[in-house]
Amino acid sequence: MLLDSRDMTVVLGAHDRSAIEDTQQVIGVESYHMHPEYNDDTNSNDILLLKLVHKATLNKNVQMIPLPTSSSDLPDGTPCSLAGWGLIDDNQDMEKLFETNITTYSRRKCMKFYPELDDSMICAGSYNQLRDTSQGDSGGPMVCNGVAHGIVSFGNHFPPGVYSRIAHFLPWIKKTMEP
Repeated sequence: MLLDSRDMTVVLGAHDRSAIEDTQQVIGVESYHMHPEYNDDTNSNDILLLKLVHKATLNKNVQMIPLPTSSSDLPDGTPCSLAGWGLIDDNQDMEKLFETNITTYSRRKCMKFYPELDDSMICAGSYNQLRDTSQGDSGGPMVCNGVAHGIVSFGNHFPPGVYSRIAHFLPWIKKTMEP
């Protein structure tokens, strides 16, 4: 998958896609870095880093979020939050940012749904939690205890969903961000 970074922009601080909000910052992308072992068939190593043309202005609407400090899995049942503009009922696009809460799902149980699950992935959501991510949410954050632990990757039309496990990629992220 080859992308042209000149065609990419990042919109930060947005809540309503149908309006130009004072809180929004639109920043161009200078370059991107796809994980060298990304597998399109299994979605393994599904992570891509963007280098922006300039730094964002941090304020109450645009803030940095910490990354995990260890590579261990989150315990089953850890509460997490998701946000995105993906499709909802009747496959309608969302104009306003949709947020929901889910909990992590054990790797052992998740492998019943996704036998291809590997160490670069984490599961979250369950049948009794009908809310989950959907088409269009890929790349969005899964935040648990104030830390970005996952990135929306793939799923079926019902929970659990699969997320790229950020802790697995910490060495690659650090190496890629070195000047």
